[in-house]
Amino acid sequence: MTNLCDNISVNAQGHLCFAGQDTVLLAREYGTPLYLMDEARIRQNCRVYQTALREQFGGKAGALFASKACSFKQIYRIMEEEEMGIDVVSCGEIYTAKAAGFPMAKAFFHGNCKTDADIAYAMDAGVGYFVVDNADELQAIDREAAKRGVLQRILLRLTPGIDSHTYEAVNTGKVDSKFGAAIETGQAEELTAVALQEKNLKLCGFHCHVGSSVFAEDVFERAAVIMLTFIAEIKEKYGYLAEILNLGGGYGVRYTESDPTIDISKKIADVAAAVKAACAELKIERPFICLEPGRSIVADAGMTLYTVGSTKEIPGFKNYVAVDGGMTDNPRFALYRSRYTCFLANKASEPADFSCSVVGRCCESGDILQENVSIPRPKRGDMIAVCTTGAYNFSMSSEYNRIPRPPVVMLRKEGNRIAVRRQTFEDIAARDNSWDT
Repeated sequence: MTNLCDNISVNAQGHLCFAGQDTVLLAREYGTPLYLMDEARIRQNCRVYQTALREQFGGKAGALFASKACSFKQIYRIMEEEEMGIDVVSCGEIYTAKAAGFPMAKAFFHGNCKTDADIAYAMDAGVGYFVVDNADELQAIDREAAKRGVLQRILLRLTPGIDSHTYEAVNTGKVDSKFGAAIETGQAEELTAVALQEKNLKLCGFHCHVGSSVFAEDVFERAAVIMLTFIAEIKEKYGYLAEILNLGGGYGVRYTESDPTIDISKKIADVAAAVKAACAELKIERPFICLEPGRSIVADAGMTLYTVGSTKEIPGFKNYVAVDGGMTDNPRFALYRSRYTCFLANKASEPADFSCSVVGRCCESGDILQENVSIPRPKRGDMIAVCTTGAYNFSMSSEYNRIPRPPVVMLRKEGNRIAVRRQTFEDIAARDNSWDT
């Protein structure tokens, strides 16, 4: 059986199990497509970050969950219980977190295009920190804070000029990026100078994010040194010492057995060593260090189940296995050619001797979940499991072709329960106006 992740196994019936529960029985109970989430794994991943940060930085560090990876109410309840902060990128995420009872003072509001309405909504919701992307936004936040008579805490998002060697669409730390103010061009200093003059804003520090799916690269260490050097220069020129340095997120996860295993505790120790050495050399007090894991908190806590509809063999070319979901519940292959590991869940112990592409049901030639998959030859009604789908699957799902979104079932030691119910046809049509004559 696979060594992809230790929460995946095969039982005596030859059925794939996830978090110790039989996926075939779960599919029969809840139907497919079906998102599964392993709550114990989410909590374990949170604790790895929090423990390592405490050990390396004492009380001057903390982890924030990147909501964009997976956002629904139970996620925020878990984050509160695990003493995590959160980052949010939209009013929808803010609303969801607040509705779940998350303490919004521990929320950091990101995004490169916050509208005036977004800013007002976030302030009214009590969001603790705004991560400011540009000068226009800085002035808009200052105006809204003035209206309310509050001193709004902010970080400035800077681009350190780091190439993380990841997929171009998720490489965010370069000078030429839609995010943040570049240090190299002098714009970061200009934005800082303006922020320090605003009467209704309290500049608490700086933020950067170098990219996603980072494995062996030392980009966090390099980014930390660049950012701390900038902090020291700002202290020298303006007499301001940043209290917070947020290094963002981006550690990769194992989607296939060929992907390396990352020792998060070791990586955090490496970052801590770089931070401590830089602060000593620059002769500055070490700021509070934040990391923003998203994918590495929830990815391996997720699995998606599908039912096979048809198997098409084209002699001399390739084979296709079509399932009852697709790019509506997982668009990442269509967007990034993302790799996943697939199993025939009800025949997981049989030889995987049938090569195929697993494709979805949408009327779109790009509706592919994975190519070059090896599984037992499936029949109509068999069940396919796609692993490591906890990040950017549910959160990026859509109603394309008016296909309802799947439910999310949270798996616990004591059983399972629906965290997000299955969308219905009525849900999809509920907002449509009826133009009766």
